[in-house]
Amino acid sequence: MRRKLRRIADCGSNTYEFLHQVRSFVSSSSQFAVRSTIFRPPIPLSPHDPGPPAARIRADSLSLDGRALVETREGGSILVGIAAWTEPTLTAPGVFYPREARTAETRLRYYASRFPVVEVDSSYYALPTRQMAELWDERTPPDHVFNVKAHALMTGHPTEPARLPPFIREMLPDEVAAARRVYPRDLGAEVLDAVWRTFLDALVPLDDAGKLGVVLLQYPPWFVPTRESAAELRAARERMGDVLAAVEFRRGTWLSERLRDRTVALLRDLGMTYVMVDEPQGMKSSVPPISAVTTPKLAIFRLHGRRHDTWEKPTTPVSERYRYLYDRAQLEQWIPEIVTASHAVEHVHVIFNNCYGNYATTNASEMAGMLRDALAQDYGMPGAVHDHLHSDPENGHGRRPYSPGS
Repeated sequence: MRRKLRRIADCGSNTYEFLHQVRSFVSSSSQFAVRSTIFRPPIPLSPHDPGPPAARIRADSLSLDGRALVETREGGSILVGIAAWTEPTLTAPGVFYPREARTAETRLRYYASRFPVVEVDSSYYALPTRQMAELWDERTPPDHVFNVKAHALMTGHPTEPARLPPFIREMLPDEVAAARRVYPRDLGAEVLDAVWRTFLDALVPLDDAGKLGVVLLQYPPWFVPTRESAAELRAARERMGDVLAAVEFRRGTWLSERLRDRTVALLRDLGMTYVMVDEPQGMKSSVPPISAVTTPKLAIFRLHGRRHDTWEKPTTPVSERYRYLYDRAQLEQWIPEIVTASHAVEHVHVIFNNCYGNYATTNASEMAGMLRDALAQDYGMPGAVHDHLHSDPENGHGRRPYSPGS
């Protein structure tokens, strides 16, 4: 079996040979019989959506020891992990978790044994509680880090009133409470204040334990560069006090050639970390893969996959929108940017949000191994500007990144 795995791993960038070996292995291996019926890959197989069994083969061929944590020579760290460790296609039998990991506790313990950082996405849909945060603390090692995504109402997104805590629902007018979904503009200042207070209060156990990484403020496509938007960012920063904040834009104009310097300067002035993204290009909402370090403590890279056909379809399920497996050549494009950023900050977080099956965990494990090799070779010097990231014509990555510290 190990020989077969190595044969597949050695296919490198030869896509068709790789898929041929995967078909041969999956069809001849009894341990993948159940997996291949749960996740039927497209026919013909796509190199970026080959199915969880194929991704599992890639993950099993790695020789990564320990967790996906990479130490830098400056005494900092690069933490690699994923978003949404409880995503249903990830928790399906035989995909990532072992058979005995069937509860929330055992899954988180297993995940934390493999990856040192995780992004909490459930907090976007429902406000977290202190009890939840206490359980997350109890089930993870002392050095585990949680990045927590801000609730929808905190960043201008709509939410379902039924998912708000009872005491907040009681503050709503009857017609608002009965609505299928509401926007922040539908709520009074008192309600929004309660949302912010409840969210931040829930994170206190993680903060006290030293496990709170950052609160991720992911703004919607309609959050465009205006004075009002800048004021909203400033207000969010003030609300959060000493809690680290990271900002991800979903509107490319923030990073247009005309505005990118202003955007970076604004975030630096506010002390908010700019989230560098890999996502489909060529659409109205597309944010270019610009590298910029805006705080000395933390740099964040979020990789969403490059699936064009679902990126802007509002009714697409989350697991379908991000259903994309990076190949190693695409991951290598980010290595110079990540290594360079690691010399400018205390910590770097690399989060894979291509959350379908084991695609994110596979790519995260591959990235951690590649980063260890890169740092061992002293690949990427402080202050250097790299153009490797922008050599993928298929995805339209053709913009020069910012140099960290510029």
